[in-house]
Amino acid sequence: MSGPLNFISDISSPKVYNVNTNHPIIPNSQEMIIYRKYISIHSEDRDILKHPNSNQFEIELPEDILNVLTVRLTNWSFPANYNTFSQLNSNLTMTFKISSPYNPGDNAYTDPLLNIIFEALFYSKDENYIIIIETGFYNPQQMVTELTNKFNEAVTLRIQKYLQSKVLIDPVTYQPILNQFIANGGYSNFIIVYNTVNQKIWFGNRIDGFTLTNETQLAKSALIDNLYCGAKSQLPDFSDWGLPGNLGLTKCDMISLSETGYTPRFYYGDVTPGDSGYWLLPVPGVPGCNVHYLQSPFKINLMGNAYIYMEIDGLNCIDETSPYNLSKFTVQTNQTNGVCNSAFAKIAVPTTPISQWFDRDQIPYKLFMPPAERIRKLKIKLRYHNGELVDFGVFNYSFTLEFSTTQPQIERKYNAWATGLR
Repeated sequence: MSGPLNFISDISSPKVYNVNTNHPIIPNSQEMIIYRKYISIHSEDRDILKHPNSNQFEIELPEDILNVLTVRLTNWSFPANYNTFSQLNSNLTMTFKISSPYNPGDNAYTDPLLNIIFEALFYSKDENYIIIIETGFYNPQQMVTELTNKFNEAVTLRIQKYLQSKVLIDPVTYQPILNQFIANGGYSNFIIVYNTVNQKIWFGNRIDGFTLTNETQLAKSALIDNLYCGAKSQLPDFSDWGLPGNLGLTKCDMISLSETGYTPRFYYGDVTPGDSGYWLLPVPGVPGCNVHYLQSPFKINLMGNAYIYMEIDGLNCIDETSPYNLSKFTVQTNQTNGVCNSAFAKIAVPTTPISQWFDRDQIPYKLFMPPAERIRKLKIKLRYHNGELVDFGVFNYSFTLEFSTTQPQIERKYNAWATGLR
């Protein structure tokens, strides 16, 4: 009978390793190659149902971008279709008063229509006339034409309403006067022009003294803004405070000037063909009639925002200052109210509507150290410095992003020979 098998190990014998192998371990050389990947993004490729407005949307990339070292905006194309004047910018309205209407009785002059106009204007001389201009973009000549028509229309409606109330009391006397007023085209004594040399607006009236009530602009704008439910500027703005500011006016009321026998003139040339620069003349045939005028203290500003800020979640790399805000935070601390990493790119707006502009090579870039493992989706937002979203309407735009990625790569050396040379 055989006994049990016993395995005996000699613990005193040294261990022997076989180090002979055909597959040695190669140490990591920590050498990388930088590879640039470009992604072209079009606003029309977004999910329209989820993101109806092109100023803010999410989009998935065609493939995952791995080991991202830097991201940069390389080229772009945007439409110039913005509105310098809009409800969003709170610069559509302006107020004024007819503070010194012409009184025919002071000059021993009798005219039924002028008498009624004086009555209507005198009873409302302490009331503001409000004008609302059309939303859009203006050149200087279009702006002064719009203002002239709006100023005269506001006064025309006030006088017409007064005459209609008189017609209800005495139609035989006042209906012919109302018909004459309408036949004459209503009130047309306001003339507003643009001086192309000093780039300032002049307000004029051929017969009545007036006051531009800019002090009421801020209170009125605040009231109207509270009634508007759309997206608006998110930050306080001390420069673009309303339509008077765009026209070169201050926040103080401005009273028109008048000098007996004096008429303002532009000596550089005609305002309208053949006027020799005399753009404001008194109403002919009316005794004691003097013109009233005033000049804007500052130059007109019709350009709108100069820059668009692009935000991309996780890629913002530009710090941005904010308008000074008088609050407990700014008064009781020494910290700034600016925003760190508020934007990914700052894009200049080099043209005016309506056009398309192209540009390339943004200097700012987002750096990841260590490299970002993966980027798959981008959330994009386009806004102005004041926080208001850019309104592109139905216009599309496009831009290209450059992703610098790293890939492990052993250094390779090549020998190059020039061929065809002796």
